[in-house]
Amino acid sequence: MNLNKTVIVPGQTIGIIGGGQLGRMMAFAAKANGFKVAVLDPAKDSPAGQTADYSIIGQYDDLSAVKKLAEVSDVITYEFENIDANALNWLSDHAYVPQGTRLLEITQDRIFEKRAIQQAGAEVAPYKEIHQIEDLYKHINGIGYPAVLKTARGGYDGKGQLILTGEQDLANAHGLLDQGACVLEKWVAFEKELSVIISRNPQGEAAVFPVGENIHKNNILYQTIVPARISQDAARKAITLATQLAESLDLTGTLAVEMFLTADNEIYINELAPRPHNSGHYTIEACETSQFEQHIKAVCGWPLGSTELLKPAVMVNILGDEQVGLIGKISELKDWKIHLYGKQEVKPLRKMGHVTLLRPTVEEALNEADLSGIWNTAKEKIGGTSK
Repeated sequence: MNLNKTVIVPGQTIGIIGGGQLGRMMAFAAKANGFKVAVLDPAKDSPAGQTADYSIIGQYDDLSAVKKLAEVSDVITYEFENIDANALNWLSDHAYVPQGTRLLEITQDRIFEKRAIQQAGAEVAPYKEIHQIEDLYKHINGIGYPAVLKTARGGYDGKGQLILTGEQDLANAHGLLDQGACVLEKWVAFEKELSVIISRNPQGEAAVFPVGENIHKNNILYQTIVPARISQDAARKAITLATQLAESLDLTGTLAVEMFLTADNEIYINELAPRPHNSGHYTIEACETSQFEQHIKAVCGWPLGSTELLKPAVMVNILGDEQVGLIGKISELKDWKIHLYGKQEVKPLRKMGHVTLLRPTVEEALNEADLSGIWNTAKEKIGGTSK
């Protein structure tokens, strides 16, 4: 266990809370740089646990498991933000967690997050805090339809959200409010969904990756296109806002900033994620330094690497049974960078992997990145049903 040590060197151990695909790719980057890896996850064969030197099986609120992680780790990071508060507080007092607790606490709660974004000088969609059903009826006319009601805590990939198109939808809000406080947001008529990933080390050095353009289907990220098909002015503004947020929040590690770009080049910040992000997977092949290597450098106190884009790229998520079709067509997929996460259970819309296509232009990459043929193959192999 290593307390308050700024620089972590090869041979030491990086502890990762969470055993999903982000932890897996973090672990690959750590081991490539000579580190050992410890992973805490409830599953015995998690994607990250498969790669680890030390695999600790336990719930995230199991303090005995958290202590085991601290005992074998010289520095601790995480792959998701919904970490148990008691476990996090214990770690911050007894282990080296260079990312600290403040940013996690902010991003765990959408109300705190929106306040912090505004304090940093960035814009969010007009919103109101909703603590009880009466608040919703009080504020909905001021926000207007359509609107989105989101739980303040938890929720991802569209979970914990309710779109309100008219008064008839308000009765459906009780289920979300039963889970706790919510935020009511005005629907933003956006032209593009963007994300900017920025990393920062404890010495204050920051590095920003190129702006990604994100395409969602069923509230789940489908494609990330880089460089984003936006004006240079919009790209500069997006990077400036991400930098402002990183500095205001005193970031150590990696921050993904999701944004809406409107037709008149206004940018609204949608969400923050204090970790590597799905929309940054393209960086593994398309940038001189990947977001995962950069994150490892940042939490270990190393100088950051170049984020130069080497070639235009499109990243596509592989969801659920699409993995079956992908594997069946691998021999035909020339120059496709394929990443499968080693998940044992296939569920509809579960992220099973991703592919990245690097081509001379974004248009060429997009032309090849249509996975409808792969999806049809998957349906043929499994009889047209999802398992």
